Amino acid sequence: MNGPTRRLATSLFLGFLVLLGSVTWIQVIGVDRYRDDPRNARTSISESGKERGIIVAVDGTVLARSEPDPEDAQSFLRVYPAGPAFAPIVGYTSRLAGSAGLERGFAEELRSRRDLTPSDLLAALFGRDLRPRSLQVTILPELQQAAYDALGGARGAVVAIDPATGDLLAYVTSPSFDPQTLTGDDAVAVREELLADPDEPTRDRAGNELVRPGSTFKTIVTAAAFETGTYTPETTFADTAAFQLPGSEASIANADGNPCGNGREVTVQTAFVRSCNTVFAALAIEIGAPQIGRIAERFGFGESIELPWSTTASLFPTEELEQDPAALGQSGIGERDVRATPLQMAMVAATIANGGETMTPRVVSQIFDADGETVESFEPRSLGNPISQPVADTMSELMERVVTEGTGRRAAVPGVRVAGKTGTAEGVEGAPDVWFIGFAPVENPRIAIAVMVEDGGDAGGSATGGGVAAPIAATVIDRWLSIRP
Repeated sequence: MNGPTRRLATSLFLGFLVLLGSVTWIQVIGVDRYRDDPRNARTSISESGKERGIIVAVDGTVLARSEPDPEDAQSFLRVYPAGPAFAPIVGYTSRLAGSAGLERGFAEELRSRRDLTPSDLLAALFGRDLRPRSLQVTILPELQQAAYDALGGARGAVVAIDPATGDLLAYVTSPSFDPQTLTGDDAVAVREELLADPDEPTRDRAGNELVRPGSTFKTIVTAAAFETGTYTPETTFADTAAFQLPGSEASIANADGNPCGNGREVTVQTAFVRSCNTVFAALAIEIGAPQIGRIAERFGFGESIELPWSTTASLFPTEELEQDPAALGQSGIGERDVRATPLQMAMVAATIANGGETMTPRVVSQIFDADGETVESFEPRSLGNPISQPVADTMSELMERVVTEGTGRRAAVPGVRVAGKTGTAEGVEGAPDVWFIGFAPVENPRIAIAVMVEDGGDAGGSATGGGVAAPIAATVIDRWLSIRP
């Protein structure tokens, strides 16, 4: 055999080996990956009639379960008794509409393994229980429903977190949809109708809606200033009715168009409590984009937050703002180029409440088998300390003043020390997107919260964070502390 023929034969032989190896990998070793991929319609169809484990809340409320099909003793129907308030967490699984939420994120654990696939046969050989496993979640149904009801159908979100553990106590997006409607034979038509709805009920506004955070972002700017060691609550700035942006003909004014104090000078503390735009535009430019960006990144900006479903990273474009002081001044008050999700801003509040330490958000506390025995637990996990304890303590004091004497008075709960920060940001359709972030009780924080309402809700163009979002936060905080006094 001559050289060229030998090389051709060798190449063909190696090509066949690669092809054989690829097919073997897909059909044997990688079978679970491709079978469980949510884009695999055949998997959805094959799984639709099989039993799945339950999804249960921390108080024992069943959020999803499988029931025998009355028309086919060998099949099961998936049931979602908790309704629309829990759709963004539980999600759904459907032979026609795919899957979402925990149903997708934990599909491998929830499914029955009685499929006789190679991996299931191996599991059986090693004595593994082939019955489906179940999930316990950290969400408390009473609080979840209260937060959903408090939004009153407005487009928005509420996220509540236990600052010490990172447990998600509520994860609400409104308006929502009933996941049960996606399990029937008309699931495709229902899904198309939901996707065509202008209110976007399938949109995860809690973890995937990027909105200008408005003055709630001043918590990060203030923390960044204090972390330098140069600024304190008593540091003073010129108290002007408007701040001229450098290199620009534009200026930034306070909400009422007046100075914050006596018209001569004002402290950072007063500026924070009264949410003075002029001071924070100047402060942001003074400390610089790198310092703000560094602290924002430590809080989680720039990275998707880890949950069993996908979330969108919040944004502070440090490099662009470093070259544009005018844009930095506008971004320093949570406008212009800053974007954040309610989940991210709830984590900011939780970090301050927890003495400067950020805990990983946790929605599933344990996986248990068909006999009720725990097979895997998910313990609280720290993500680090974006800010020091002294800075966190100072921020807590300032945020409490916001509620007792500043823009957040309507977040007050009788007999409870509440800390917070309001935000009113330019919306897409003209009316502002309004915010409140905070925590309570200040002396022993057990709940941190972010509330965001798009386009001002019913208040429209006259809406403010203090007028619309703060009362919703008060309702949720009050309900939580009544459940867990």
